[in-house]
Amino acid sequence: MKEYWGSLASVLGVLAFCQSLLQVLFPPELRFAALKLFNRIFNVFNSYCYFDITEIDGVNTNELYNAVQLYLSSSVSISGSRLSLTRALNSSAITFGLTNNDTLFDTFNGVNVLWEHIVTQRQAQTFSWRPMPDEKRGFTLRIKKKDKSLILDSYLDYIMEKANDIRRKNEDRLLYTNSRGGSLDSRGHPWESVPFKHPSTFETLAMDPAKKGEIMEDLKDFANGQSFYQKTGRAWKRGYLLYGPPGTGKSSMIAAMANYLGYDIYDLELTEVHNNSELRKLLMKTSSKSIIVIEDIDCSINLSNRKKGTANNSSIGRSYCDPEMRSGPGVGTGDEGGNSITLSGLLNFTDGLWSCCGSERIFVFTTNHVDKLDPALLRSGRMDMHVFMNYCSFPALKILLKNYLGREESDLDEGVLKELEEVIDKAEMTPADISELLIKNRRNKDKAVIELLEALKERAERKSKSGECVREKNLNDVEEEEQEKRALDSPKEGCAFDESCKKDEEDEEKKIK
Repeated sequence: MKEYWGSLASVLGVLAFCQSLLQVLFPPELRFAALKLFNRIFNVFNSYCYFDITEIDGVNTNELYNAVQLYLSSSVSISGSRLSLTRALNSSAITFGLTNNDTLFDTFNGVNVLWEHIVTQRQAQTFSWRPMPDEKRGFTLRIKKKDKSLILDSYLDYIMEKANDIRRKNEDRLLYTNSRGGSLDSRGHPWESVPFKHPSTFETLAMDPAKKGEIMEDLKDFANGQSFYQKTGRAWKRGYLLYGPPGTGKSSMIAAMANYLGYDIYDLELTEVHNNSELRKLLMKTSSKSIIVIEDIDCSINLSNRKKGTANNSSIGRSYCDPEMRSGPGVGTGDEGGNSITLSGLLNFTDGLWSCCGSERIFVFTTNHVDKLDPALLRSGRMDMHVFMNYCSFPALKILLKNYLGREESDLDEGVLKELEEVIDKAEMTPADISELLIKNRRNKDKAVIELLEALKERAERKSKSGECVREKNLNDVEEEEQEKRALDSPKEGCAFDESCKKDEEDEEKKIK
């Protein structure tokens, strides 16, 4: 045992002597230069280059790290064998990620890259105003040197765009409304928000499929048209006018548009906006990728057609720059705390210089009476697409039957289908009225279809009778107008007859004399 310890001590002594000899013969400066030379030779023969993306850049969070983490989550959920699961605040989806020191291969434009998630323990910190996490996290990107220019020019930008799309899809969409009286919330914002949970989609929307397809294609072209709008020099925005009778699905259309594009909704209540300046400030505080909605715009402020108002003396000489006051009692001027939004201010809001302070915005106006709106508000560039929300048609009725009763066209009797098709256009019922009938009898599907058919026939009969009454009334009005004209002409004829009689009498008197 003593011999073993003695030999071990002699070996350690030799190693210590060699270490001291190496330190004398190869000082730290020489060792550093040799290591640097070795790395340079290794890099010459190595065909790969490496890029480190740390979680924290100095004291600030590295946005590129978060973007890479989100981007890789879409690939990891499919190919990864061991994943980390996270769910962010205000998010409705679970995000997959790489675990510690795990790797993943990705392909971009035919180029293969390797991502490695590296997690190490951080050294003990000294005093700091901002304490650092105990773990040091980062991604290492390995690519071939020949692909370096392609990756740096396009790949990282592609990752940022995809990460933004994933983030927007994962986050809960919000429904905003402007604060009462123009007040600000605790963060100094004029908008208040709640989570947007409306389930309406284009698939469930009761509308003609061809018209729905046209709207969906237009929305898709708009969302993917950034380069087109930049090339043509136009602001990246679009306007939609939804008009038609009440209950035809205008609000459901807006919800379907938001769910289709993944946009937030800003519901602008004009009665709470005092003047044009406040209207511009509200626009400046809206985010990109959003839908700005003004519902029942004909009821919010006086935007009546100026051409129709020329007969009134009070409207002669008015222009769209004059204050359009709120309709209704008890509304004063802007100086008295009321509203003084002008039509000019609203036009500039939708199509002026201030309308391009953000990008990828959609303006949606709804109205039940499009003829009451001023033509300046309806022209292209402000309301680019006019969508007429009509009464329920036969294709829309089939969608409602599928939504509420789960009945396809093949599940219904051919005779019933034929009767429904014949009577639906004559009845002029809104999708809201038909939906209520189906909801009420959804437990008995056959009864629901029969009662719907009876209600449609009854409505069509009433419409037919009312149409005949209207025609008779119009005929009576025409006859009354003709009688009035004859009555106005008859006094003139009577006067002429009296004058001729007087002349005859005078002539007879002269003869007698």
